[in-house]
Amino acid sequence: MEVPILKQGAYLIASIQAALSDTDLLHFRDVLMKHVGMYRARGVIVDVAALDVMDSFGTRVLGDIARMISLRGAKTVIVGIQPEVALAMVQMGLTLGAVTTTLDLEEGLAYLNENTKRPADR
Repeated sequence: MEVPILKQGAYLIASIQAALSDTDLLHFRDVLMKHVGMYRARGVIVDVAALDVMDSFGTRVLGDIARMISLRGAKTVIVGIQPEVALAMVQMGLTLGAVTTTLDLEEGLAYLNENTKRPADR
């Protein structure tokens, strides 16, 4: 299953619409990394609002994506984690590490607008 990746100004927005297989997650990671370089993105939002479960592999891959994007000089925000998913992640001891999360897309965009300004933008 292909994850749609939209360009919004200096940002990319990837919306995961349904549960992805491990292979699909790795493909998404690779495509997203190519898009970050191709569009010189300063920020990436990964919207997981449609997911009703997140397993340990998916959580690890999302954390890896955020770290990889950071190494490319951009920020990542995971948005839309559902309450049931958050509860299950805590109960299973799953974390996204230092990855920024916000309630929804609007807050994710606000976070990136505040935190991705480069010296020339100020």
